[in-house]
Amino acid sequence: MRPLPSLLPFLFVFLWSTGFIGAKFGLPYAEPLTFLLARYLLVLVLMTLFALATRAPWPADGRQLVHIGISGLLVHALYLGGVFTAIKHGLPAGVTALVVGMQPLLTACGAGFLLGERVSPRQWLGLVLGFAGVALVVANQLGDLPLAAMLLPAFAALLGITLGTLYQKRFCPHFDLRTGSVIQFLPTAVLTALAAWFSESMHIEWTPQFAFALLWLVLVLSFGAISLLNVLIRSGSAVNVASLFYLTPPSTAVIAWLVFGETLGGLALAGMLLAVGGVYLARTQNR
Repeated sequence: MRPLPSLLPFLFVFLWSTGFIGAKFGLPYAEPLTFLLARYLLVLVLMTLFALATRAPWPADGRQLVHIGISGLLVHALYLGGVFTAIKHGLPAGVTALVVGMQPLLTACGAGFLLGERVSPRQWLGLVLGFAGVALVVANQLGDLPLAAMLLPAFAALLGITLGTLYQKRFCPHFDLRTGSVIQFLPTAVLTALAAWFSESMHIEWTPQFAFALLWLVLVLSFGAISLLNVLIRSGSAVNVASLFYLTPPSTAVIAWLVFGETLGGLALAGMLLAVGGVYLARTQNR
C-alpha cells in the first residue's frame, strides 16, 4: 500500500476528533442547531463557489440527487445535531464519543444484512475489543451525572452516522465530492433551520472564540474530514470504515489533554492501546 493512502484513515480520525473540541469551544456562544446552521450555510457558500469554479460535474440522475441528499441528512443533520445537542446539555465530550463509538458494532450487523458484506470472526473480535477499549478510556468520566436525558441526542447521532454510512455505501458510493457536498448540505441546512426556528432563539454571540470554532469546523471538518469520509466510504467496506470511529474517543482524549490540560490515567491509556488493537483486527480481512 502506498504511504499516502495508508495514512488517510489516521488523518481522518485526527480531524474527526477535533470536531468535539470545536464544539466545546463554540457552544457557549450559540445554541447547538443555530451553531450548526451557521456552519452549514458557510459550507454551502464556499463549496458551491468551489464546485462552480472548478466546473465539477453534477449528478445527471434525479434518483442519485435524492440518495445523496438523504445520506447528507443522516450523516450531517442527525449525527451532528445529536452530538452538538448532547454536549450542549452537559454530556461530556468523551461520553458522547463513546456512544458514537458503538457505531462499528451496529454497522457490522447492518453490513451483513443490508450490503451482503462478510464480517469475519477476526473482525468481530476486533470490534468487541475496540468497544472495550473505548469504554475504558471514558469510564472515569461517567461519574454520577444524570445521563438519561443527555444520552438521547447522542444515541440519535449514533443512529444517524450508522444509517448514513450504510445508506451511502448501498445507494450512492460514487459521486463528485464537490457537488456532492453541496447536495448533502442543502437539505441538511433547510431541516436544521426549521428545527432551530421552532426550538431555539437563534442568537449568536460573535466572539473570537466562536469565530475560530466556526471556521475550524467549516474548513477542517466539513471540507477536510467529511471529504475524507466520503473517500474512505467509496474505497473501503462499511465495516472497515466504521471501525475507524473506535479511535475517535482516544484521539479526542489526547487532543483534550494537549489543549485543555485534561489528564489521562493508567486505565485510559490501557483503553487506548486496546482500542488501537481492536481497530487493527477489525480493519484486517482474513486471507
